[in-house]
Amino acid sequence: MLITLLVVTGLAGTMNKNSVSQQERKYAVNSLKESKTALLEEVKELSPKQLNYKLAASQMSVKHCLIQMATAEKKLWETINNAMEQPANPERRADIKLTDVQLTEMAENGEISALSTNTFKQANNPIKTTEEATTSFKSMRNDHIKYMKSSTEDLRNHVVLTPAGWLDCYQFILLMSASTKHCAKLVEDVKNDAGFPKK
Repeated sequence: MLITLLVVTGLAGTMNKNSVSQQERKYAVNSLKESKTALLEEVKELSPKQLNYKLAASQMSVKHCLIQMATAEKKLWETINNAMEQPANPERRADIKLTDVQLTEMAENGEISALSTNTFKQANNPIKTTEEATTSFKSMRNDHIKYMKSSTEDLRNHVVLTPAGWLDCYQFILLMSASTKHCAKLVEDVKNDAGFPKK
């Protein structure tokens, strides 16, 4: 009866005082959507030769970048979920040194990277092919967009220590999106190289 009343009165799922603001929510959703589209457009209809082309032996191919991004999407979301299962720690907000804008700019430029080969290099990585990476990335990103559209969780007051310093869980979502934009830029750079295969 109580659930019915909540639904009828429109109170179920309404934002609580600790939810992110509507402006923050809209920004994150748009960023997740735009970065997803940017990456998928860059890798669309590439041949195996193009997918495996590298600017240099030490750099990532398009295939490697896509696999790393799909893996990063999963790992970052696991970090968010783990943090959200813990009690809120708003006292740590004072330790956050990066603003949302600074974090986003640094991640898009690759100064902070979620695509680290060392971080995600693992023999048991289930993602092996570009097809698997694309399918996994699309599915996870769609779920994350849905979450960001409707979540009432306190993303700002769950703070995690990372190699980039303390970040809140909302910033982790921005990091995920900005890393996708960085990945798309890396792919664009590979495709613009003079030696990039025609097909």
